[in-house]
Amino acid sequence: MRREKEKLFHELSKLTTEQRNPRSMNIDIASTGEILKIINDEDKTVPLAVEKELPYIEQAVEIIVKALKSGGRLLYFGAGTSGRLGVIDAAECPPTFGTDPEMIKGFIAGGNAAMFVAQEGAEDYPENGAKDVIKAKVTAKDVVCGIAASRRTPYVVGAVKKAKELGAATLFVTTNPRKDFDIEEVDVAICPYVGPEVIMGSTRMKSGTAQKLVLNMLTTAAMVRMGKVYENMMIDLQMTNQKLVERSKRIVMTITGVSYREAEEYLEKANGHVKTALVMILAKVNLEEAKRRLELAEGFVRKAIEMERVKENS
Repeated sequence: MRREKEKLFHELSKLTTEQRNPRSMNIDIASTGEILKIINDEDKTVPLAVEKELPYIEQAVEIIVKALKSGGRLLYFGAGTSGRLGVIDAAECPPTFGTDPEMIKGFIAGGNAAMFVAQEGAEDYPENGAKDVIKAKVTAKDVVCGIAASRRTPYVVGAVKKAKELGAATLFVTTNPRKDFDIEEVDVAICPYVGPEVIMGSTRMKSGTAQKLVLNMLTTAAMVRMGKVYENMMIDLQMTNQKLVERSKRIVMTITGVSYREAEEYLEKANGHVKTALVMILAKVNLEEAKRRLELAEGFVRKAIEMERVKENS
């Protein structure tokens, strides 16, 4: 047992995320304004670290799009802050992009309770991650993305390893250097190197910010590639609350130029489906024809509208 503890101690001591940041050594005697300046200066480095990983993020998006179009899923597995970020990203996709809640899901070590109260011991066992992968019925059609600032979190490593054994595509998001990653372990590793945290080991800070930026890119880019966006507006949102109902009307009005009342009427005819309403208005077709065009265009509104133009010019 002592030897295992010493091994863990040495593993952690080598991680970049566990080093001391020389730029925040005197934060304990700094004024409030100085503390905030130190944090803000460090946060500014995060987008630049993510920028260097864009080629790998692109590879990951292509894998995700291919899987989702083939009926597969994107499943996040993480612990602590990393796990919560995965759950949040997954939970925000259905209302934003109209996806099935089963298409993108997040799993956190310790289960749902860990979203609100830390379940620290739950991440220490790789078999817990493997069990959650099995419980999620992962298959070769799916993409499993591990999220762990340290890269070594047992729960996450166990989940990704089991997913790979089951034939799923595997991704990994970590904020330790790429040189420390055995690329054989996953299909794509995304490693924004943010350096030591302002507070040593507090990976909810720069590491968490970097992970959030990466996850935003993965799902947003994938949804754009799947026709969930027209120009730069979300057009597959679900009208599940009053704010989204009014946003839907505004989107229809902005794109088509119709009045508030007309937007409301078209959305009612389209059963609240913004895409269908847009095609009905812009292609000047009825409900059935709009649906047919969207199906042929694989959900892309521009293509569905262009079909009408092609027909007119032929």
